[in-house]
Amino acid sequence: MDFEVLNFIPDNFINPQKRIFLGYLLSGFLIAFLWLYCFRKYTLINSLKLIFDKKVYFSKSSFVDYSLYVFNSLIMIIFSPILLSQIVIATFIFEFMYAQNIIEPISINYLSIFLPIIFTICFFIVDDFSKFLVHMLMHKIKFFWCFHKIHHSAEVLTPMTVFRTHPIEGVIFVLRNAISQGAVIGIFYFISSGELSLVTVLGANLFSFIFHLLGSNLRHSHISISYGKIVEKILISPAQHQIHHSVEKKHHDKNFGVTFAIWDYFFNTLVYSQSNQKIKYGLSDKENFSRNNIFKIYLFPIIECCTLIFNSIFKSFKIIYNYSLNLKPHKLNKNNKVIQNENS
Repeated sequence: MDFEVLNFIPDNFINPQKRIFLGYLLSGFLIAFLWLYCFRKYTLINSLKLIFDKKVYFSKSSFVDYSLYVFNSLIMIIFSPILLSQIVIATFIFEFMYAQNIIEPISINYLSIFLPIIFTICFFIVDDFSKFLVHMLMHKIKFFWCFHKIHHSAEVLTPMTVFRTHPIEGVIFVLRNAISQGAVIGIFYFISSGELSLVTVLGANLFSFIFHLLGSNLRHSHISISYGKIVEKILISPAQHQIHHSVEKKHHDKNFGVTFAIWDYFFNTLVYSQSNQKIKYGLSDKENFSRNNIFKIYLFPIIECCTLIFNSIFKSFKIIYNYSLNLKPHKLNKNNKVIQNENS
């Protein structure tokens, strides 16, 4: 293996386009400190002790997060070249719109000022909704839940918990990224006649940059920050996402959103945070699952998924077989016409 590919692992910490860019982590810690010190009235020392609680960052659950980050990064390096990309989707959309002549490209002259910001907004909103939709399906469809439960098996939350995923879930989200973002790029590239650019900060989408700078990493943390009910109808707060990770049954399948809460509001899955909420994280006891064994984390979901598929196929054959037993054979006359049963 070319050792240069290993740069992909630390690249997540130095690239502003990545979730755990050091600048975002530092801003998250600063926001957490201000929340505890200024609003919750913790002392300086107690605020720092809580933020950097060694029981959280040195727990077995956290070490699984760190391990999965490294292993999954290496796996994605191997498989990412063969996965569907934004360019493929964008090119397909562009060629389709061009061939069908669905709409006329807009003259860039009078849209040169507004098009980049419109494109950036649409890109961010469509991307956020696609994350919500796929996330919801991960919970609602048993096949997907086999893999997504890995993420919910975390018993403590840290910014690295975002990487606590099965590689197959990683592939699904890579495809989501390619389809949703590629579609927006293709449409706007056609509309703008090829004159297209995002509004960026340090190479990152303007709105993604703002989202991460304002504490996106606190979603996976033990610091429960609420935005208040009014704001939480629009934006998902860290406390709301922590509710999503709750082991309590009443919190199951709630708060699927990443940035916007409006998706959850429309789908009736929105739950507001409570003051001083205490949440136990992880999976319910009925989930027969080894939470901190890397080998089983990779293998168990595949076995469970294959079992589900086999059971579904077996059940389908059983239904067909039982139905066939209830069919009565028909007699044919000399003209090959069905003779009606006298009792019918």
